[in-house]
Amino acid sequence: MARPTSPADAAGLGKGRAVAFVLPAVTLIAVFLIFPALWTIYLGLTDYRLTGLAAANPRIVGADNYAGALTDPRFQYSLWLTIAYVGGSAIIGQAGLGFALAWILRTRAGPVRRAVEGVVLLSWILPGTVVGFLWYALLDRDDGTLNALLNTPGFAWLLDHPLLSIIVFNVWRGTAFSMMLYGAALENVPPSHLETARLAGASVPRQLRDVVLPRIRRHILTNLLLISMWTFNDFTPFVLTGGGPEGRSEILPVYVYRVALRDGQLGVGAAISFLILLINLIVALAYLRLLRGRSRYRDTAAAGGTPA
Repeated sequence: MARPTSPADAAGLGKGRAVAFVLPAVTLIAVFLIFPALWTIYLGLTDYRLTGLAAANPRIVGADNYAGALTDPRFQYSLWLTIAYVGGSAIIGQAGLGFALAWILRTRAGPVRRAVEGVVLLSWILPGTVVGFLWYALLDRDDGTLNALLNTPGFAWLLDHPLLSIIVFNVWRGTAFSMMLYGAALENVPPSHLETARLAGASVPRQLRDVVLPRIRRHILTNLLLISMWTFNDFTPFVLTGGGPEGRSEILPVYVYRVALRDGQLGVGAAISFLILLINLIVALAYLRLLRGRSRYRDTAAAGGTPA
């Protein structure tokens, strides 16, 4: 009696039906991700412009766009602003405030917790442009709500402190994600461990360092990876400051917009966009390496071995 042959795949669809099943998704990925990425790389190697002769007959210039961008003081300054924006608003602001809210609310119940969660979530689910205009109304020089509350008429927050303004704006806008992720992570910390540490005389900082943070380290790294990538590629601050004054809030996404669309240098803008992609890739690989390293350390420790 012949033994039945096993299906070619776990679902038993067969190769033809399996290919047909994934083909729409692969097509969408190719059209909206792979092709634009390849087209951007090609444009970055040309002198393509929005208008003029270079728009009709672009020339291949090789790595000139990349070399020009890397040596451009305005690009270097924009990169520094972006690093400060990510560090201040994502890594310190959103991650720190999100964890603080999650830690405070973990033992709270009733209307206070629901009210805090509702306000924080509202700032996250609102469209970025809507939030940007709300903050513009808050920080406006003439009729801004903040100046009315502080009795500082005419103080130009967006002109005198543009980078600080967009950092605070992004912290308010994005803290909800970190709060929810850390809130879910803290649910996995056994209360008995915290109670044991407390009875042993450990202070709250010691409890966080020795009990809580080791158990949610992977959640922390995952959250930092996601919010760093989102913030690094964030264009919403343009609604508040337009990159000004004098480029003091011109983070890289805004810089690319100015070069590619305002100045019409699509080739240079494409090259800068590819550099941004490389930076994102390097940061993502660094985070993933940390995640894998922590995972190997944990598995080795659980097996009773010595980490390499």
